[in-house]
Amino acid sequence: MNHPGKKIRALRNQKGISQETLAEKAQLSLRTIQRIETGETEPRGDTFNRLAAALEVDIEELIDEPAERPRSFLALLNLSGLCFLIIPVLGILVPLIVWILQRDKLEQADETGKKILNFQITWSILRFMIIGVIFKVSAVQLTSPAMLISSPAHFNSGMLALFAAYGFNAFLIIYNTLRSLNDKAVVYQPAFRLIK
Repeated sequence: MNHPGKKIRALRNQKGISQETLAEKAQLSLRTIQRIETGETEPRGDTFNRLAAALEVDIEELIDEPAERPRSFLALLNLSGLCFLIIPVLGILVPLIVWILQRDKLEQADETGKKILNFQITWSILRFMIIGVIFKVSAVQLTSPAMLISSPAHFNSGMLALFAAYGFNAFLIIYNTLRSLNDKAVVYQPAFRLIK
């Protein structure tokens, strides 16, 4: 389980302040801040209050959260990829926003978010390629009277490939949502590793 020092360090870094500045604001020694952040010691009562005030956050943000919250958040992060069913670009934008907001607060959120985004970007590229092939084949068929006869078959197979890609994407999101609820690593493949 994460010690509070990791959260304090993450919040301090997020706010762009040094350990010295935090020590000064919280009226604690620099060594105390260092020991808290490395997990050598855990802050108690008054120290928690001082750190929360210095970081300008509620004390609840510093207290270790139960294990259930990360699991439910990771499930939500995975499910956010299903937004592609509404508008395809939302399958990238919604997970991106959720990832940006939480990647510094939860360890697993950063890694899971990158995997989801890389997969959704890869899937979007594939979708555009399939649509491009459908339209290109359709355009060629419309210019050639001989090809008009086979037009529905080519169009239908292109649409079938598109629906299969949509189905695979939805299946993988649901599969990984269940994996994250069971504390297992998510597997989004195939995916280009664009976000590292």
